[in-house]
Amino acid sequence: MTEEMFVRNFTWLRRVLFTLIIAGFCSIAAPTFAGTDAGACGGNSESRQMDFWLGDWTVTYPGTTGSASSTVYLELDKCVIVESWDGGKGHSGENMFAYSSDDKSWHGMFADNQGRVHVFEGKVSPGSAEFFGPSRDPDGEAVLNRIKIVRASADKVEQSWEKSTDNGSTWKIEFRGSYTRKKSS
Repeated sequence: MTEEMFVRNFTWLRRVLFTLIIAGFCSIAAPTFAGTDAGACGGNSESRQMDFWLGDWTVTYPGTTGSASSTVYLELDKCVIVESWDGGKGHSGENMFAYSSDDKSWHGMFADNQGRVHVFEGKVSPGSAEFFGPSRDPDGEAVLNRIKIVRASADKVEQSWEKSTDNGSTWKIEFRGSYTRKKSS
């Protein structure tokens, strides 16, 4: 598959994912999917593979001097994992991840308050997740993104975001964060 075909396929996927997200939000206000089992995601072991990440976290990463935090929670009858994060210094965003029983795959979307949006496809197993998705750099060149989320212990998770300009042959780390579970009061 050429790089151009890869980017075209992911552009199509991005449109489909946005449509599905809008349909999901609309279904909250006026359910139109008669016969849908509201508990289907809660009981689906594939949908529960990222539950290790649920909770309130303090996030540290190289170059940060302030306080970064993350809250990871379930939405839409436990079908969507949402990370709401504040990187400090006015930078915040949300990540959404969900398992699709239709295509037996994981999908994700990243959006921040600086206008960045990325769509991902991934593989998840208990304790680790890896997502890939295309984007463009400021010069319009194709970039492949890779996000890894790995459980280090019950109270620690590592997340990295890498970028490749050579279709995955080499990777450059853009972000490497250490998530430490906040203590309950």
